Amino acid sequence: MAENQYTEDNIRSLDWKEHIRLRPGMYIGKLGDGSSADDGIYILVKEVIDNCIDEFVMGNGTKVELTVVDGKVTVRDYGRGIPLGKVIDCVSQINTGGKYDSKAFKKSVGLNGVGTKAVNALSSHFMVYSVREGEKKQASFVRGELVEDLPVSKTDEENGTYVEFIPDEVIFKKFSFRTPFLYKMLWNYCYLNRGLLIKFNKEKFQSKFGLKDLLEDNMDGDPLYPIIHLEGDDIEVAFTHGRTYGEDYYSFVNGQHTTQGGTHQSAFRESVAKVIRDFYGKNYEASDIRQSIVAAVAVKVIEPVFESQTKTKLGSTEIEPDGKSMRAFINDFLKEKLDNYLHKNPATVETLEKKIKQSEKERKELSGIRKIARDRAKKANMHNKKLRDCRVHLTDLKHELREQTTLFITEGDSASGSITKSRDVNTQAVFSLRGKPLNCYGLTKKVVYENEEFNLIQAALNIEDDMDELRYNNIVVATDADVDGMHIRMLLLTFFLQFFPDLVKRNHVYILQTPLFRVRNKKKTIYCYSEEEKRNAIEELGRNPEITRFKGLGEISPDEFKYFIGDDIRLEPVILSKEASIDSILSYYMGKNTPERQEFIIDNLRVEEDLVIDEDVESALDAAAEEANIEKAS
Repeated sequence: MAENQYTEDNIRSLDWKEHIRLRPGMYIGKLGDGSSADDGIYILVKEVIDNCIDEFVMGNGTKVELTVVDGKVTVRDYGRGIPLGKVIDCVSQINTGGKYDSKAFKKSVGLNGVGTKAVNALSSHFMVYSVREGEKKQASFVRGELVEDLPVSKTDEENGTYVEFIPDEVIFKKFSFRTPFLYKMLWNYCYLNRGLLIKFNKEKFQSKFGLKDLLEDNMDGDPLYPIIHLEGDDIEVAFTHGRTYGEDYYSFVNGQHTTQGGTHQSAFRESVAKVIRDFYGKNYEASDIRQSIVAAVAVKVIEPVFESQTKTKLGSTEIEPDGKSMRAFINDFLKEKLDNYLHKNPATVETLEKKIKQSEKERKELSGIRKIARDRAKKANMHNKKLRDCRVHLTDLKHELREQTTLFITEGDSASGSITKSRDVNTQAVFSLRGKPLNCYGLTKKVVYENEEFNLIQAALNIEDDMDELRYNNIVVATDADVDGMHIRMLLLTFFLQFFPDLVKRNHVYILQTPLFRVRNKKKTIYCYSEEEKRNAIEELGRNPEITRFKGLGEISPDEFKYFIGDDIRLEPVILSKEASIDSILSYYMGKNTPERQEFIIDNLRVEEDLVIDEDVESALDAAAEEANIEKAS
């Protein structure tokens, strides 16, 4: 056996752009194709805009212009502009930037000097120019390599910085920007920076009341009492209680949306319960106080410590140079501001306590059922094998691979069997449904524990009390592309929206897209996800290729399935628009309004010239009518 050689030839030095391209996850988290809000292409946009926001915070420029067209992104701010002699260095030299000077950028989002360099290295085209006092400096790059260095020239443009880039398709395969994700990002910038105007593809984004606007724009339905909005030095909070289950938080540090929370969010959850408990002088359970809370908290920290380069979770335990803890800082703030507010608003005090007592009553009524349900879930997982878990939960890699963990929820032995045999056993798990789930619209949470399927899904996800211990970052509904499959999909989404809306709001829920057709000849196989792709494949392969129509997931062999849930997986995110109301959505699609729904389906059917309405369409109408008239249990 030949020995493995380890010599000087094995030692390799990478320059900055090679290292970023070789290990992009170290700099921007996961790559993705744009179907998830935390995919790399959105991180690239964010890294550039963060620099514009830092200029705004420092009092330089009140407007940012963004365009995204056909994968090309442009960002223009009207701040001071990068010093002309340092334009190239600031976008191509690691650890170069103005943010290391804490006097200039005291509470900046980014302090590592990497962000814009990562954008440059991971773009097939990157151009930057800076304008300062009538002079302009411009440079262009290809995958981090300088290809154009124009001399300083005279200009009439306003001061500021312009960045233009196209994410590299070699890195971000078949990517596309989803407008709802960009909208959410831009609105968050505006909520946190009152007075900032962002123009995106000619649309305007601006906020007058900060986090209060955020809650008003994102709440599902009316709040139980007027939003409590409190501000102090380096902190702003807003909260109320809604009419849905769970706890819904929006947390931010120095303008960065910490989607996974962190020490500031934990401190707020703990402190708000303590202050309210002390105000009433009653030992209410913290979970009863926080049930149905909708809250936003934003803090500013000098040199924050995050748990990853993408800054989605704050790790800092101290907020000030003198060592004051985050917990003490937030608790002291709420103890003064919230206690004062409650003393001055007796109507809110009455409504809030009524809500707490209602949550307490429901929790006690469910306590016995929950214990029985937990025992039943353990036995079912052990003996029925409904959940085929992934190995990440059995190793020390849980934190490292958390963002990759995926649970496929599918129906039928053949479909779940194919996915189980094809999956990545380290990060992908499979939950097998038995038949169609219950239409749970309008039911109470009691049904979650009494219905075996719902109870087991909840147990598999580990979301009985809150989202903090969610076991899978991605929840993928994998059903057949026929009427029954669509029906099961709707019933599952109803379950999530009715009882665990945070899963959808935090972009954890997806629909698996699987091919409708396989077109092949002796030399090549093409999987097609639409009629158009099928026509293109037939044209590409020439005469008489073999065409297979997949009617169900169970018809796809494990050998083929591995291509559809691997690197080239196609996921359609379940997104709630800013204007969407969960109750109105569920009422329309799952409530008893059959004639209106049938009329909508009929009016919106597009019938092509040679297409005949077949049995599937008739079955869809019948299923809608039947589902709306289901007799629901109390």
